[in-house]
Amino acid sequence: MPDMTSKTDWPEDHSPTPRQALHLSNLSFRWDQTQPPISYPDMTLNSGEHLFLRGPSGSGKSTLLSLLGGLIVPATGELTLLGTELSRLTNGQRDRFRADHMGVIFQQFNLVPYLTTLDNVMLPCRLSRKRRSRALPTPREEAESLLTALGIPQSHWHRRVTGLSVGQQQRVAAARALTGAPELILADEPTSALDSYNRDRFIELLLGLAAEKRSSVVFVSHDQSLAERFDHQLALEVAP
Repeated sequence: MPDMTSKTDWPEDHSPTPRQALHLSNLSFRWDQTQPPISYPDMTLNSGEHLFLRGPSGSGKSTLLSLLGGLIVPATGELTLLGTELSRLTNGQRDRFRADHMGVIFQQFNLVPYLTTLDNVMLPCRLSRKRRSRALPTPREEAESLLTALGIPQSHWHRRVTGLSVGQQQRVAAARALTGAPELILADEPTSALDSYNRDRFIELLLGLAAEKRSSVVFVSHDQSLAERFDHQLALEVAP
């Protein structure tokens, strides 16, 4: 995979502080030893801030999300999330860190098909004591509140998610990511299946709920019209 260049609006001073959601320094990743590494710019995102990440296919967007999620480890450099350097953790520790501190909205949603809508939203609280303790007043009540805020009718809460429309499944995935107040939300093209009206409503609700919970958001999209809604922007480009 080719080297990357980038455009970013971050200042040059990236010294870590306790308020940081994430900090990258000299970060690179190599899928194949026969290919050049993917290199990423240094950056810092403070707690509660939101990042819009864009770039053409092959520019390393999904790879960066995988790095942030601890699914893969960098070839070089430092990747620190919430004061923890992920590369120093074992596979199991990274899985636990992700469950405790991150909400993920996958492009294909990855909802559990045999669970109801409500059970899908409460799932992070069953997998993480920390998320469960932060779900207020209770995991069930928080899940119901999130579903209400995201426009999922109460009549749908006890249905299996396979009976929901694509747009409804997308909003259920967002509710699941937000439950238990994770400090960092990773969203991979979450509006790709929505029309412009529902896309704008989804973004407004996602960022509004994230702001209430002081969660930082890293949002991947090809839709440049959404960028102005975010605190920071980062463009990854395939070098010529």
